[in-house]
Amino acid sequence: MAPNLSSDAPKFPSKPKHGEADVEAAAAAHGVDYLARAQWLRAAVLGANDGLVSVASLMIGVGAVNDGAREMLVSGLAGLVAGACSMAVGEFVSVYAQYDIEVAHSERGGSDDSSEVGRGGGGDEERLPSPTKAAAASALAFAVGAALPLLSGAFVRPWAVRVAAVCAASSLGLAGFGAAGAYLGGANIVRSGLRVLLGGWLAMAATFAILRLFSLAFKTHVASA
Repeated sequence: MAPNLSSDAPKFPSKPKHGEADVEAAAAAHGVDYLARAQWLRAAVLGANDGLVSVASLMIGVGAVNDGAREMLVSGLAGLVAGACSMAVGEFVSVYAQYDIEVAHSERGGSDDSSEVGRGGGGDEERLPSPTKAAAASALAFAVGAALPLLSGAFVRPWAVRVAAVCAASSLGLAGFGAAGAYLGGANIVRSGLRVLLGGWLAMAATFAILRLFSLAFKTHVASA
């Protein structure tokens, strides 16, 4: 009987592809965690998108019941500050909970794992998330996104032009943020951009319609002097 060469032959580990080897070598040489960086950038894009949609919808909703430019400016600024603080607090609590879970998980390891971490576990501790950095990044991203509709229409006096400027600037920002998030996540850029754009339009339209109906029902519309 002929020997089974396929089972007796030594098996060698497959070599990584040339492109993957170059990426891994570059990451190791520069000490860059590209996956972690992509996650942070994508979170920043999503935070900026939240700020843009929230403040744009808030300003348009106020514009539905009040024609004054000052009122829209104050409402947008209040939304920026409140939203950034809310995002920072929520992100701090969420990431700190994750931090506690990962620390507790590492402390529950076996004695061998504990001794190994004690000898050279500094890298694992450095990879743990920072609640303060996460909170600051989330608040900053929200503020950057919220500043786009705030600055685009808050200082325009004619009501129709002001609302149109907020909608136009917000649409451009939504399309850009959607495309950036898709690029960082490896998704279809056109489809993702349209999805984010349509979602933002729906939020702004719903806010304007509901506040307009409220104004007509209770006669609370205020015209600028």
